[in-house]
Amino acid sequence: MGCLRLKKVLLAVLLFLSISVSSNSAVYVVKLTGVINPPLVDYVLRGLKVAESHKSPLLIEIDTPGGLLESTRVLVIKLLNAKVPVITYVTPTGARAASAGLFVLMAGEVAAMAPGTHAGAAHPVSFGQKLGKTMEEKVTNDAVAFLKNIATQRGRYKPFLDKMVRESKTLTAQEMLKKGLIDFIAKDRSELFKKAKLQGPVYKVEPNFKEKLLLVLSHPTIAYIMLVLGFYGLLFELSSPGLIFPGIVGFLFLVLGFYSLHILPINYAGVALILFAFLLFVLEVKIASHGLLATGGAVSFFLGSLLLFDKLPNVMKPSSSIILAVTVVTVLFFLVIVAAGIKALRKPPVSGAEGLIGEEGVAKEDIPEGSIGWVFVHGERWKAIALEDIKEGDTVEVVGVKGLTLKVRRLK
Repeated sequence: MGCLRLKKVLLAVLLFLSISVSSNSAVYVVKLTGVINPPLVDYVLRGLKVAESHKSPLLIEIDTPGGLLESTRVLVIKLLNAKVPVITYVTPTGARAASAGLFVLMAGEVAAMAPGTHAGAAHPVSFGQKLGKTMEEKVTNDAVAFLKNIATQRGRYKPFLDKMVRESKTLTAQEMLKKGLIDFIAKDRSELFKKAKLQGPVYKVEPNFKEKLLLVLSHPTIAYIMLVLGFYGLLFELSSPGLIFPGIVGFLFLVLGFYSLHILPINYAGVALILFAFLLFVLEVKIASHGLLATGGAVSFFLGSLLLFDKLPNVMKPSSSIILAVTVVTVLFFLVIVAAGIKALRKPPVSGAEGLIGEEGVAKEDIPEGSIGWVFVHGERWKAIALEDIKEGDTVEVVGVKGLTLKVRRLK
């Protein structure tokens, strides 16, 4: 028992010295906000590199519902092996370090929370792990061991941490402090600096343009919508060749959509079902199936959309309402817009005088029945055979064409 207390005292002394050594140096700040995914981890790790290059502490301000387990593991390992002190801080009031966020919080050399924040609910299911009972138990045990190692490394392991994984328990900031899982509670950054013995200037490491773009593209809902819009654009171009713009925009959306899918763990069965749905929609337009193919396409598209991101945590998945809305819009898109374009392509081309049949014009002179005179149609002068007596100024209708001569009759 005395040995354990001695270890805690030594850890506290080492922690104080590690922080106080840099107490007068700059403190670099990054924000771990939103879902933890590869682009967000890359941004935080860039902040760590900046802090290490200046031999200054890194403050990670956390507000996350969780995220991808593998991305979290990459980040935590880097934090545990950082060459500078790392302070993790759940802020502002109302923020959380849920699921994967708990692992990051515990990885800080100093861990703190603002009043009114909470942490926990770190069961592997919340990371998007949908497994059989045996495999789920293995993954859960692995997550428990990982969190235990992190907390032990930082000298703040308590058995209750296991329940935060196995039973998805959640604790408030006060409860976390009472159980010894964090070092202190700080209402704001100023109080945090005071308690952590930090006095240097603060430098925020903001996401650069590339990181901001990737953070947007890596959002599953954005990726899903871009993928669908890409197909819309290409198919609209194919149904109405020559417009060019829909094809270019569709291609760009498809590239960005597939790039986003490359970042995220996806179910390829979902991709296959969505592609199959588009095939059924095209066939419905070309073949009269009385709606059977369209119905099959709608079902395939909806199921594919649900399966596409089933490996993701629930906080990352597109909502069912969005998927349903996109499915309805997709069905209407094919049955109305694309169908109209394809039907237009099937019509025989009409040009020159043939294209004037049914158009109206004005007689430029008196034209007796059976005679030829001049009429003005579509801004052009045409020779016309009168099928009845026509007076100058009468409105006429083109009812036929003979060579380059129109056949016209007077509109009653």
